[in-house]
Amino acid sequence: QVQLVESGGGLVQAGGSLRLSCAASGRTFSRYAMGWFRRAPGKERELVAAISWTGDTRYYTDSVKGRFIISREDAKTYLQMNNLKSEDTATYYCAARRLSMGIVTNQYDYDYWGQGTQVTVPS
Repeated sequence: QVQLVESGGGLVQAGGSLRLSCAASGRTFSRYAMGWFRRAPGKERELVAAISWTGDTRYYTDSVKGRFIISREDAKTYLQMNNLKSEDTATYYCAARRLSMGIVTNQYDYDYWGQGTQVTVPS
């Protein structure tokens, strides 16, 4: 079993930045693809960014390209969020897919989820 714990959320003004962290613990954390998702009020959960086990491959949804950066180091995965907009307001979740070398874009293919961290950007 793998436990994921997100941190770094908060309230930030439009144009500001936040860095989300996802710490993994539990069984040996090897060959896990990672993803960051978000769910805004009244909307479906969506994939924001994903990264392969090696970090060589990354994916971003169109609305965050050029503003967000996903990265990973050891058992931590990060989401650097710059130039935040009100439409980025959501609960952000990290997720892990075991035994995967590439990126994973389908939320139903992820095996483990964190509890979420709230990001609020007032309009």
